[in-house]
Amino acid sequence: MTRQDGLDVAGLQRRLAEFAAERDWEPYHTPKNLAVALSVEASELVEIFQWLTPEQSARVMEEEGSAHRVRDEVADVLAYLLQFCEVLGIDALAALSDKIDRNEIRFPPK
Repeated sequence: MTRQDGLDVAGLQRRLAEFAAERDWEPYHTPKNLAVALSVEASELVEIFQWLTPEQSARVMEEEGSAHRVRDEVADVLAYLLQFCEVLGIDALAALSDKIDRNEIRFPPK
């Protein structure tokens, strides 16, 4: 998947791998550690919304302070997910497409 600005999943995975390699972090990027880190970052995203009403949560991107926090946590979740997929050799987009295919069969429209 490539966006018009040139961003794509494989390119981002390469940048993340280079970032980790330059800091000698690869030994710590095991599937277990990355799954744990992903869970922690997802929890930090949840924390932003924890005590908001549904209406407040729908407006969270209207205020720059909360919008910035949401964008940062989304980035952290995506970064760890992409690193997890890279380490295990999972094509994230293919996995998602396959899951949607299965869900379309499992949950047909009414």
